Amino acid sequence: MRALIIDDSAVMRKVIERALRQAGLELSEVLQASNGEEALQTLRDNQGSGGLSLILSDINMPVMDGLQFLEARKQENLAHGVPVVMITTEGNESFVLRAIAAGAQGYICKPFTAEQVKARVLPLLRVA
Repeated sequence: MRALIIDDSAVMRKVIERALRQAGLELSEVLQASNGEEALQTLRDNQGSGGLSLILSDINMPVMDGLQFLEARKQENLAHGVPVVMITTEGNESFVLRAIAAGAQGYICKPFTAEQVKARVLPLLRVA
């Protein structure tokens, strides 16, 4: 399984990866990006290479935030059908509704546990 983790903090990207592994996901490759723009380029560069199973993205990032990333991904039709889970400190309803309207399938609030990641991510992977 291949995943893309988008967060401006390298430490947080590692924390997310560890939580995915602790949740029992067998990750063959983890791609990383520090903002939405880098993530779009990563998706463009990896279009024909086996595909992604999951994208996890922060909302608040410099250059291009997670909501802008979702909207641009949708416009460019990149990683179509790949579930996106937002990981954020923004628990307020307007951010969550915007993220879901832009194509996110779920969200996890920071701080989070591996059990919360498992509960939010595994059902999406069974559907996909």
